[in-house]
Amino acid sequence: MHTDARKLPNNTVIEGDICIIGAGPSGISIALEWANTPYKIVLLEGGGFDYDDQIQDLYAGKTTGQKYYPLKSARLHYFGGTSNHWAGFCSNFDPIDFEKRDWVPHSGWPIKKEDLDPFYAKAHKYLELGPYDYNAANYEKLDPSLKPLLPDDTVVWNKVWKFSPPTRFGIKYRPDIVNSKNIHLYTYANVVDITANENVSAINEVTVKNFAGKTHTVKAKHFVLCCCTVQNARLLLASNKQAKNGLGNDHDNVGRYFMEHLEIKSAELYLPKVDPMKLYGFSFGVSQMRCELAISKKAQEEHKILNGTASFTPLAVAKVIKPAIQSWNSDDPRKAIDSFLGSLGAAFNSVPQSAQGTNAYELFTRIEQAPNPNSRVTLDTEKDALGVPRAMLHWELTPLEKRSIRKIYELIGQQVGKSGAGRVRLMEYLQDPNDNSWPSFTGGGWHHMGTTRMGEDPKSSVVDPNCTVHGISNLHIGGASNYVTAAAPNPTLTVVAISLRLSDHLKQIVKA
Repeated sequence: MHTDARKLPNNTVIEGDICIIGAGPSGISIALEWANTPYKIVLLEGGGFDYDDQIQDLYAGKTTGQKYYPLKSARLHYFGGTSNHWAGFCSNFDPIDFEKRDWVPHSGWPIKKEDLDPFYAKAHKYLELGPYDYNAANYEKLDPSLKPLLPDDTVVWNKVWKFSPPTRFGIKYRPDIVNSKNIHLYTYANVVDITANENVSAINEVTVKNFAGKTHTVKAKHFVLCCCTVQNARLLLASNKQAKNGLGNDHDNVGRYFMEHLEIKSAELYLPKVDPMKLYGFSFGVSQMRCELAISKKAQEEHKILNGTASFTPLAVAKVIKPAIQSWNSDDPRKAIDSFLGSLGAAFNSVPQSAQGTNAYELFTRIEQAPNPNSRVTLDTEKDALGVPRAMLHWELTPLEKRSIRKIYELIGQQVGKSGAGRVRLMEYLQDPNDNSWPSFTGGGWHHMGTTRMGEDPKSSVVDPNCTVHGISNLHIGGASNYVTAAAPNPTLTVVAISLRLSDHLKQIVKA
C-alpha cells in the first residue's frame, strides 16, 4: 500500500506496529520479511520513486580530512536507495573479520560469521545471487578455463566475488511493497526528529516533514532506523531535545568509527606470457563470479595487517583510467556516475582488444580501514531545507592502512615469484616503508560503514548484538552503520544479511 505524504492533511498521525525509516536495501528487505503477517508495517521513504534534486540536496554536507567524494552524490535519496545505481559486487565476510585482533584497535564483533551464515544465504535470494557458494574450486570445476594464478596456500588464497544483476530494490520490489495489504509505504516522508519517553528508555514517535509544507507524526511499538551510515548517525545526533548529545550517544560513540574501503591502484603484475586471467575477470557466463587475491588469516596474524584483496585490470587499460576520486567530483549523482562510467568506458575503448588479453596487469586494492574514533560524522551549524543540521564527515586514515597495503603486495610478489608465475612491482608511493602519506589518487568505494557500531558494552558501542540501541528498548538500527570492522568485501550483501537477522530478532520479540 502506498501513500504520498505530501497529499495527507497536515498533522496526520500515522500508527503501526513497526516503523521502518528508510527504503533502501536494508529497509525494504526487512519490510518484505513482514509481508502477509497480522502486523501493520509503516515504511517511510524521504523521497519518491524517482530522483528529485531538491530531495537529494538533503544529503549534502561537508567533508574534512582525507579527500572524499561530495556527500550529496555519495548516496541516493529515493525509493530503493543507492541500489538504484550500485554495481552488484557481493562477497561475504571472512571469519577473521569478526574476531578481536590485537593489532587492529577497536576490532572484534559480538557475533561470529556462523551467526550470519543463514542470513547470508537468505540475502542471496533478495540480491538474486544464486546459491550461497564462495568456494572458488567449485567454480573451477564448472569451467576449467577459470585457472588460478596461485593455488590457495598458507599465504594467498582466491576469494570469490559474485555479481547481482544488479538488483535495483526500488524497481524489483516496488510491486511487492505497493500491493501489500499490511506494508504501508509513505513516500516524501522525511524523518526530522525522534521523540522518546520521559526517561529516554523507549521511542514514542517520529516527526516527518516534506517540501509540501506538511508535518506528520508516526507512532509505533518498534522503530527501525535503516537510513545510510551517515544519515543514521546524523538523525540520532540531531534528535537531541531530550538527550543533549543525541539519542544513543551517552558515551559519545554515535558518528564515530566511520569506515570506508580504500580503493587504490597499488602494483603491477608481469606474466611470462599472455594470459586472459579469466578467473579474475568478469565471468558472467556459467559462473557469474570472479576472484580476487586475498591474504590468509595466518599471514594476516603473522604480519599484523588488515584484510584486503587485489583485483586485476589489463595494464594498458588501467593506465588511462581516471581515478574515481577525480572522476566522481560532482554534487549531482547523475553527473558523477556519468563521469565515472564515462572514464571507464573511454579507457577500455581506447585500448585495442588485443592489448586487453595481455601479460601485464595492474593490481588494484580494496582494503578495510582500521576502526578509528577520529574518523567520524558530526553535525554542522548549517541546516537543510527541512531544518535538520547537515552532516559533516571527517575521514581519517592511519599508518596501518598504508603498511597493510605494502605488505599485501610484498606477500603476493613473493608467492608469484616463488611459483614462477610472474613478477610484481610495487608502485612508487608504496616503496618507502617510512612514508605514511597518501597519493592524490587515493579513493574509496562509496562504502559507508560504522557510526553506530555493534557491541556488548554501551561504553564502546551504540547497538547491542541484536542491533537494538543500548538503553532504548524499541529503537533498532539496520545496515552498515552497525559494522564494527569493514572487512574487504563490498558491503551490500552483509547489509541485507544483518538486516534480515535484525528482522528475525524482532519477530521473536513481537511473538513474545
